[in-house]
Amino acid sequence: MKLKELPTSLFTALKLKHSTDTALLNEDRRTLPIIVSLTSIPSRLGSLHLVIRSLLLQTCLPEKITLWLHHDLRSQIPTSLAKLIGKRFEIHYVDLTCSHRKLVHSLELFPDKVIVTCDDDLMYNPTWLERLYQDHLVFPQDVIAHECREVRYNDGELAPYNEWLTQKQPAVTSTWMMPIGYGGVLYPPNVLYKDVTKTDLYLALAPRADDLWFKAMSYLQGTTTRRSREPGKKPVPIAGSQKVSLKHTNVRENGNFEQWQAICTHYNIRP
Repeated sequence: MKLKELPTSLFTALKLKHSTDTALLNEDRRTLPIIVSLTSIPSRLGSLHLVIRSLLLQTCLPEKITLWLHHDLRSQIPTSLAKLIGKRFEIHYVDLTCSHRKLVHSLELFPDKVIVTCDDDLMYNPTWLERLYQDHLVFPQDVIAHECREVRYNDGELAPYNEWLTQKQPAVTSTWMMPIGYGGVLYPPNVLYKDVTKTDLYLALAPRADDLWFKAMSYLQGTTTRRSREPGKKPVPIAGSQKVSLKHTNVRENGNFEQWQAICTHYNIRP
């Protein structure tokens, strides 16, 4: 987290902590035909209730908020998170420990549903989900994301990850547009290649890069990825939650470059 983000993070967290049960359980809002799906790790369990609260306070609610955790965490759920479990929010326990859990298990459990993934270390603006869904209504067969990067090639050769430029224009698409998970990504049913849930493949090719794996699966299926028309402000990071992060290996050590190359070699994906 950048130092300038700290005041906003602390203020947002304070507001969410003091949100009342009446606000969290308010059923007068519109329910969208969407499953919000995420996963988490032990170091973030203590602050995870802030993420869930931000999802329960959306202007339009999802049908379900589904959290996928490893079996070992069943006895480690803090009260702040456990008390939010109910009609809207549920926890499932699985064997996987990788970040791919946030989508692959929901694809299996809800094969005919629109699924939106999000991260476990961010607090989401109240209109976050509604804005994704409005674009889905216009482009019902596209993957929609608030944040995207462009996979870059130079003269047919894959560029280093730090040269994959962040897309700043809203409402755009391209062949190599890659959704970035932290902003939230909407997946309609049947837009990902059949291998998407093959554990042996994604653990071999992209064990630490779920964004790359899901991008490859949409590309192989011929699905368009599109940045949303109203990306809005970036989600607010939770102070102290990002000390353990895949960014260290995937970005700073160029792990994304290596894993994308592995995927492309296996599937013969060429620019």
